[in-house]
Amino acid sequence: MSEPLPVAVVGAGYFGQFHYDAWSRMPEVRLAAICVRNPDGAAETAARWGGGGTLPIYTDPARMMAEAAPKIVDITAPPTSHLAMIRALAPAQPWIVCQKPFCDGVAGAQAAVDCAQSHGARLAVHENIRFQPWYRAAKRLIAAGVLGQIYQASFRLRPGDGQGPQAYLDRQPYFQAMPRFLVHETAIHWIDTFRYLLGEPSGVFARLARLNPVIAGEDAGLILFDFADGARAVFDGNRLSDHVAQNRRRTLGELVIEGSEASLRLDGNARLWLRRFGENTETEQRFDWSDHLFGGDCVYLCNRAILRAWLAGETPETEASRYLRNQVIEEAIYESASAGRYLSLPQP
Repeated sequence: MSEPLPVAVVGAGYFGQFHYDAWSRMPEVRLAAICVRNPDGAAETAARWGGGGTLPIYTDPARMMAEAAPKIVDITAPPTSHLAMIRALAPAQPWIVCQKPFCDGVAGAQAAVDCAQSHGARLAVHENIRFQPWYRAAKRLIAAGVLGQIYQASFRLRPGDGQGPQAYLDRQPYFQAMPRFLVHETAIHWIDTFRYLLGEPSGVFARLARLNPVIAGEDAGLILFDFADGARAVFDGNRLSDHVAQNRRRTLGELVIEGSEASLRLDGNARLWLRRFGENTETEQRFDWSDHLFGGDCVYLCNRAILRAWLAGETPETEASRYLRNQVIEEAIYESASAGRYLSLPQP
């Protein structure tokens, strides 16, 4: 590769800024354009990430593809816009990264995958939690057999940002209006992360609730996952409660993984603690990570992993066709909560 690949970013909102920052630090690429519905709202972003100039701002994705000719397009706009944007971009055969919730549901996601494949475009989902350094370190310990046979895992989501009439308005106000919230927007991360750590779930049972009356969707719930090897996992989510942490958005909660040889605990300050079976002392398991912006710099780590896989001619971990499984599981969770019963999952 002789020249950095041009990257265009769709959207200029709160979380999109983490994406601009991530791409700006990769030598393989250069930021080349912005695509938004409201160009006035993107002027500051265009100036900030223009590398001494100003990024061109487009409102028409087809025109952006023709004039800026980006090789990579990163969609950070709301889920309701994903499918239409992918359909507009795919004929130019770019590499497309798309934020989650991906296309707002299984049907739209499958249509996006089909569209990309029919045009020869590459499509991956920006699912960043599995790239947080503490989960990569936990995966290495599991793979090395340090924990032995995995019995169960549990994650307690406790960001403490969901109380009162002003909940979420300072960062992502559209959260209040989402008819499906806790699972669709948040727990989807741990559906994916449990799959990364433990493999494919074989069944789910869920109980969901809305605690804050000012929002449209659920904001608390318990989800039980069964796995084919006998392991289980629990997602225990409550966006109104908090946890002990210097920054409660760093890990968003606490994790415990229990095995036959040892237990592993993630605390709210992103420290991993290992306790051998039969012992009473925990030992910190150190690993390299950066406290840059959000979640141990996981936006950068995710986009870098996708890019490097594509450059190597490989399939990224979160290639869209692979990611669809997360959304099938999400639908089963909502069905379980609605019906009040356990659901077995067809295996991929």
